[in-house]
Amino acid sequence: MLGGLGLAILLVLAGGTFLWKRATGRAVALLGKGPLAPARYSPDQLAGLPPPVVRYFEFALVPGQPLVRHARVTQAGTFARARDAWAPFRAVEDFAVWPPGFVWDASIRMAPLLPARVRDSYLGGEGNMHGTLGGVVPIVDQRGTPEMAGAALLRYLAEGAWLPTALLPSAGVRWEAVDDNTARATLTDAGTTVSMDVHFGPRGEIDRITAQRYRDVDGTPVLTPWRGTFGDYARVNGMQVPRESEVGWELPDGWLPYFRARNVKLEYTFRETP
Repeated sequence: MLGGLGLAILLVLAGGTFLWKRATGRAVALLGKGPLAPARYSPDQLAGLPPPVVRYFEFALVPGQPLVRHARVTQAGTFARARDAWAPFRAVEDFAVWPPGFVWDASIRMAPLLPARVRDSYLGGEGNMHGTLGGVVPIVDQRGTPEMAGAALLRYLAEGAWLPTALLPSAGVRWEAVDDNTARATLTDAGTTVSMDVHFGPRGEIDRITAQRYRDVDGTPVLTPWRGTFGDYARVNGMQVPRESEVGWELPDGWLPYFRARNVKLEYTFRETP
C-alpha cells in the first residue's frame, strides 16, 4: 500500500512538472513580439547622457557591440522564506528587449519532496506571479494590477545590468543626472512608468540600484525602499556583466534581503545587422 501511495505521488509530481514547464514555454513564446531597435551599439548613442552613465557604457560595451534581442540567464542561489531562513533555488530567466519583458521560472527547495515552483513575469504590460507546490498545489496567483505591473517592470529595468544594451536610450531608457556617481533611469511601457537610481562603482560598473517598489504586505501593495547590489563582473559575449547579485527591502527595522544568486550561465540572441 505504501509503495502504491509513493508511486501515485511521483506520478502526480511528474504530471505537475510537465504542466508547469508547458505553461512556462507558452509564456516565454510571448516575449519579444514588437519592433526591433538598431542592430549595434555606437558611442554616438551616448550623446547628452550624464557622465557616470557614459562611463558605464564605456566600461560595459565596445563600439560595434550587437544589441541584445533576447537573453536567457541560468541562476543558482538562495531565497528567503522568512528572516534568516533561506532555501536553495535554481532558476531560468528569459528576457526580451523590444518590447521589454521577462519570464523567471524557479524551483525553490522548501521541502524535500515538494519543491515550490514560482513563475514571475512581465508580459504585454502585465505583471504576474504564480506559485505552486510541486507544480500542482497553488500557493500564490497575483496578476493584472497596476502595482504588479510597476513592480515587474522595475525588476526588468534593474536586471538590465545582465544585458547592458537594454539600458541604452535606443531601448527606451531615459537617464538624468543625480550626482557624479549616480543617475536616474526611467522606463515607460504600456502606460506604466518606473524609475530607479543607479549607483556606479570606480570602474564605471553598476554597483547597486535603489528605488521605491511595491511590496506585498498581508495582501496590500505598499511602496517600500528597495535595493539591489551587483558584483563579480566578467566579459560575456563582448559585454561586462555582473554574475552575483543580492536584492532586498530597506525596512524601518533594518535591511531585509530576500534574494541572493549567481548567474551560472548567460546566453544571448543578438539583433542581426540588416
